Amino acid sequence: MVSQFFGLSRASVRRNALRYFPKRFMAAKTVNQTEYASATNLSLLRNIGISAHIDSGKTTTTERILFYTNRIQEIHEVRGRDGVGAKMDSMELEKERGITIKSAATHTEWKGHHVNIIDTPGHVDFTVEVERSLFVLDGAVLLICGASGIQSQSITVDRQMKRYDVPRVIFINKLDRIQADPFRVYEQARKELGLNAQLVQIPIGLENEHRGVVDLITQEALYFEGEDGIIIRKAPIPENLIETAEEYKWKLIEALGDCDDDMAMKFLDEEMPSEEEIKAAIRKYTISREFVPVFMGASFKNKGVQPMLDGVIQYLPSPIDVEHKGVEVNQQTGEEKPYIFNCTDKSAPIVALAFKLESGKSGQLTWLKIYQGTLKIGSTLRPSGDMKKHKAFKVSKLCRMHSAELQDIQQATAGDIVAMVGIDCYSGTTFTDGRVNLKVNPMHIPQPVVSMAVVPKDQQMAIKLSTACERFMKEDPTFIVSANAETGERVLNGMGELHLEVYVERLFREYGIACTVSPPKVNYREKIGNYVEFDYLHKKQSGGHGQYGRVIGKIEPLPEGSKDWYVFETDVKGKGIPKEYWKSVGEGFREQGLKGPLCGGPIVNLKSILNDGAFHDVDSSDLSFKLAAKGAFRANLEKLGMTIIEPYMTIEASCPAEFEDSVIGTLCDRRCQIENVDRNQTQHLIKCCGPLSQMFGYITSLRKATQGKGEFSMEYRDHQNVDMDIQLELMAAYQVKLDNNED
Repeated sequence: MVSQFFGLSRASVRRNALRYFPKRFMAAKTVNQTEYASATNLSLLRNIGISAHIDSGKTTTTERILFYTNRIQEIHEVRGRDGVGAKMDSMELEKERGITIKSAATHTEWKGHHVNIIDTPGHVDFTVEVERSLFVLDGAVLLICGASGIQSQSITVDRQMKRYDVPRVIFINKLDRIQADPFRVYEQARKELGLNAQLVQIPIGLENEHRGVVDLITQEALYFEGEDGIIIRKAPIPENLIETAEEYKWKLIEALGDCDDDMAMKFLDEEMPSEEEIKAAIRKYTISREFVPVFMGASFKNKGVQPMLDGVIQYLPSPIDVEHKGVEVNQQTGEEKPYIFNCTDKSAPIVALAFKLESGKSGQLTWLKIYQGTLKIGSTLRPSGDMKKHKAFKVSKLCRMHSAELQDIQQATAGDIVAMVGIDCYSGTTFTDGRVNLKVNPMHIPQPVVSMAVVPKDQQMAIKLSTACERFMKEDPTFIVSANAETGERVLNGMGELHLEVYVERLFREYGIACTVSPPKVNYREKIGNYVEFDYLHKKQSGGHGQYGRVIGKIEPLPEGSKDWYVFETDVKGKGIPKEYWKSVGEGFREQGLKGPLCGGPIVNLKSILNDGAFHDVDSSDLSFKLAAKGAFRANLEKLGMTIIEPYMTIEASCPAEFEDSVIGTLCDRRCQIENVDRNQTQHLIKCCGPLSQMFGYITSLRKATQGKGEFSMEYRDHQNVDMDIQLELMAAYQVKLDNNED
């Protein structure tokens, strides 16, 4: 039967496929939302993300998934050469640049299961899109390029998955590329990512000869035939791969034995488990994050995607297989205690998290993950917190997302990912129906490392700029804007040059705002190095009620490696300061630390402890104690041993072998420290770290040194001390700004 497809056009293959495989193509373009919303079997739902280093094939893979699940009828490529572009890249900027800038969501079906998919960017500048997607997902697909292997953003994505306890499968992509080697890549995953990863497939041919994969569990060969790889032909394993397939099947059992005693005994007794036993063990330990199955293929050549999608269904968790944690807030005391959301009780109080915002034709589009209860059209919601402060609203429009398209639905249950339209809120808001005061734990938000000043060309554009910046900050918590009222200048802060370039371009395209743009600058910080004690009295009398507040305590550096910028603690034994003023003291220290004395950067690594003080029955107030804390901080700045720190990046530069020395020279010229060089036959990958301040415009130097054949990527690593000569320059420049009243 399969032979009847050979030599036919794409359209003919699909027509014949409909004849021979009607069930595979019977899915409607739109999901039966009523049937889905009323379903009680959450075990048939998968919420997954596809994440990887830039240019590893995430969007290409998602496009194939949508095609094979009949969600789209034609395959389009990422860079939009056919004038259409990939379905999940809906922004014109994405199609022009050939990269994913914002995460995109869709819903599809595969073998009786419902699958919500979020396609995320690969560029480090848009890492918050990956962060908030993984935060709400139950499982993920980690894509790794079969030629380039583990790259900087692969490590970042793996770290993000570990941060949120997200189980994953690995898909080694691009086996059609020159120097593709999935065996090397999976070993890298084990060593560099520290994963108990093991192959469940091996390739049939590589590079131009890549034709399919061997399923190690079923011990059969899979070939993907027809122009779009629609037809999966099963056949005996090629003779030259039989021994390799048996070797790696035993390696699979050995890796499972590291988690499971029964598998370990079977491995030691050389007794091969059944297919069902192997699959059950893989699912169990993938969900518990003790094992990672590794699939492979070439998405662009339509090979390997369907078995990987089978693996998503078989091995990644449903919403009922994972614990979703939050906190319950006592309305009277504000005390918080841990809470586990109940996703199985459809009548439970509604809890939903707004994890991403977009502006659409119908107003603000709010992406929601429902953690508890059933959300319907007409449901009443309000932001979690003080019930008196937050107004309730009714849900008037509920949608399922398919990239830029919206499909109306009537209701959705816990575990699902949907969108509301027309609700004004900020990213990270928890909504409830008012019956409970619960909130979802906050996700990690990386701090901006680059800034760029923009000045609108006239007053009308200045008003538009303010509106646009407010909207962008609601959408993206890593995009922060500050204003200079005297100059009209806005300072855009973000994760990198590309991040800010995209927002400047969006200002022009979406709002028609033309701006004068300054070169990007590094966001320096200041940190303290010494321990000091303080005893400070703030006293002011000007007729009527005065101000009085005395604070006693100490300031000290936070422990090395602390994730916090600022910590405030109280250890007040007596009655020197009433408890209601403690918070104001902490706020005073925090606000004073927003701008350091050396270069105006925020002060990090700061811990303040309040031990004692004094108050006045009439003249003490919150403001008095806030000003007392600020005064105590200012009075001790010189004793704190302040230093300026700057962001350092992990950098990877790849180039043909003959240019290695030249590229290393360009990196050393920019104060980078070479850490490792991976040498393949023709392409060398140079890994190093260096200050972000030296990397602006590096792509031009790299192209000159490699005749245009070099590429590089970088991601934030940490902040390190600047050289003393640079610190003196920054201090002098900041003093000039202060003298000119520019700060």
